[in-house]
Amino acid sequence: MSDRLDAILAEAVPTVCPAAVAVIAVDGAVVAAAAAGELVRYADAAFTLAGDRPPATRGSVFDLASISKLFTTAAILSLTEEGALSLDEPVAAWLPGPDRRITLRRLLTHTAGFQPTRRIDLELPDADADARLAAMIDTPVTGPIGGPYVYSDVGLVMAGRVAEAASGASLDELVRTRVTGPLGLTATGYRPLPRDRAGEPPADPARVAATEWKPERPGPGCVRGEVHDETSYALGGVAGHAGVFGTADDVLALGEALRLGGAAALRPETVAEMLRDQGVTGAPFRHGLGVRLGDPGIVGPLHDAYGHSGFTGTSLVVSPSRRVTAVLLTNAVHPVRGRPGIRELRTAVATEALRLAS
Repeated sequence: MSDRLDAILAEAVPTVCPAAVAVIAVDGAVVAAAAAGELVRYADAAFTLAGDRPPATRGSVFDLASISKLFTTAAILSLTEEGALSLDEPVAAWLPGPDRRITLRRLLTHTAGFQPTRRIDLELPDADADARLAAMIDTPVTGPIGGPYVYSDVGLVMAGRVAEAASGASLDELVRTRVTGPLGLTATGYRPLPRDRAGEPPADPARVAATEWKPERPGPGCVRGEVHDETSYALGGVAGHAGVFGTADDVLALGEALRLGGAAALRPETVAEMLRDQGVTGAPFRHGLGVRLGDPGIVGPLHDAYGHSGFTGTSLVVSPSRRVTAVLLTNAVHPVRGRPGIRELRTAVATEALRLAS
């Protein structure tokens, strides 16, 4: 294991994030793993220390935020393998209302012309999750369809709903049966604490990292075991863009499955299309289907790497040429968002991954 990785996390905790776990694999074997900090450090937005501060461990469960998009994408691509969906058919074949130029490929590459986000919780404070989802699906196009790139949670919410309509199953069930189940990711899924994940026990609350202080939520207090993202929360905690929780080792297994061509979840040719440069313009990186290629915000010196980051302070990076996969999970939004240093921490972990792979 790597003393350097321990030192990298120790330097970041608690100033950048109260808790962090990192795992690095080369050729499929874990060569470094580290955990630091406390899963719940603060009791409020004033940084008052909590009375009970459980330590972070390699088995801790974090809100993955936008890494959820990779799970949604994998579930959708599984449906395309069966012919239940096509990447280039209009999503209007499954949902009433959307412009017929909008396709799953455009949703997964953020080129459908949607606004970056829509705070449906603020627009419809008294509506239920179904009414809010219907409103999200009716979001008007405000930009050119087909590009340039505009990062949009709206598009991934719509993509998840298309998958549900085509399959007759809920998105959490699709992710469980088509992605986490086949890959053996037993600690990964939506809504980890309530007992509503069919066939699976809830996570041990002591293993789950807290995120932001949100006095408007029931409690109130620092969010723990519920999705941090406001839109996903307003939609019931299950959405295409955010809501999945998991451990570093489970996220590593997803990255390794992609590196090796899909493993039990997807066919190699499907993964190749997912990782192919889709020709998106207007982004500081290239884009595959649901996945970023060479994103300077997460890959550091691993310039050929692909993956995704999450707003809570998470990232997955896979370098095919170096045969290395690196995962960083943190709760950098605990107790408040906007703390500096998470990009530098991601770069430091990627740099250590490169050193270990050299």
